Amino acid sequence: MLGIDDPQIWLAYILCFISAIGCIIYGALKWNDDSDDGEVN
Repeated sequence: MLGIDDPQIWLAYILCFISAIGCIIYGALKWNDDSDDGEVN
């Protein structure tokens, strides 16, 4: 499929896309979070 025969390469691509989607979801949820947990004064 698409010229990629090695299943390990497919696994790397799938995990990359899953992590990117996870980062997008996390960023969307925390976009306007006003908590000051990590702020140092």
